[in-house]
Formats: sequence, structure tokens, C-alpha cells
Amino acid sequence: MSTLDEIAGIAHQPNGTPAGVVLLTHGAGGSRESPLLIAICDQWAARGWLAVRYNLPYRRRRPTGPPSGSADDLAGIVEAVALAHSLTDRPVIAGGHSYGGRLTSMAVAQGLIDVDTLTLLSYPLHPPGKPDRLRTEHLDAITVPTVFTHGSTDPFGSITELRTAAALIPAPIEIVEIAGARHDLGSKTLNVPALTVDAALRAQT
Repeated sequence: MSTLDEIAGIAHQPNGTPAGVVLLTHGAGGSRESPLLIAICDQWAARGWLAVRYNLPYRRRRPTGPPSGSADDLAGIVEAVALAHSLTDRPVIAGGHSYGGRLTSMAVAQGLIDVDTLTLLSYPLHPPGKPDRLRTEHLDAITVPTVFTHGSTDPFGSITELRTAAALIPAPIEIVEIAGARHDLGSKTLNVPALTVDAALRAQT
């Protein structure tokens, strides 16, 4: 069994020695087979990074259905980042789509993981139609560069709401706005993976 099997991870290998490791996980209803994660991991590998898309613990236990509690999934993220550090002495970037990105940001805020940059895809600021239920209480404890890739019509938070929330982070931030995209970040006109990776690489410099 490979070490990636421990986190239900699939590696996208670059040519040559990796510049670092990128870890991406999925949203609440998804899995590592998300087309968005696959496309972004392909882009990272093309840029010379080892990119790993992995399943959170609840998805390892069952193929469908929502999460059943964040504590176990946080532990899964800690395990994945520890594994990434065992594979490289170079930078480690972590994040994910929606729920997976939010939990990764919480792990950073709680000091559970050490990463160089956060990459958050469609950060779920609040449930659709419930802007008063903000998920921002931990953002002021994030101290690493953070990149948000966000659709301009995402029902989980508007770009204006996201700008306000991101300003709570006492570290460099960038918002990559995907015009016309919803929560899945689908776009017929923009190269979402390239824009996402470009921004995360800028955060590394």
C-alpha cells in the first residue's frame, strides 16, 4: 500500500523534482473525483508541483452523503498535511473546495497544520439565503497567505461579502473572481485552474 492510500489520495506527478506539494480536498457532497479538483491538480503538476487530491475521512467511509462531523475530518486534514511534509522539504500548499477548504482554513487557524499558502475554492461564507450565519469566526487567526477563488454568482457568498470576510485575515490575501460562475466554479470563458494556480504561486513570492 502506498503512503497516499492512507489518505485516499491520488497524485498528479510533475516532470522532475517537485517544487513542493499541493493538497486539495473536496466539498461536502463531493469526493476526490471532482472535475474541478482533477483539473486544478493537473495544472499544478504542469507547473512542476506534486498535487494530491484526497478524500476526507467521512468520504473514505461511504461513497455518498454529507459529512457527519467536522472533528474527524479535521484530523484527516492534519494527517494529510503531515504526509505532505514527509514527502518534501519544500513548500506545502493546502486547501480545497467549499467544506474541504473551510476545514483546512480552520486547521490553519487552530495551529493544527503548517502550510505555506491556503488555496480556498468557493469558500462557503454562509448557507444560501442565510447571510446572517457567517462562517468567519476563525479567519482572524489565519497567518499565512490565502487565495480565494470565487464565483461572482455563488449563493454561498457574494464577492462583496467575501472581500469583507477576507479583510479579517492578518496576512496577504488575493481574491480571484470568476465572473458568472456559481459554487462549482464552472466557466466557459475563463481558465479557472490556471487563474487559481497563478494566484497561489504569486502568494509564494
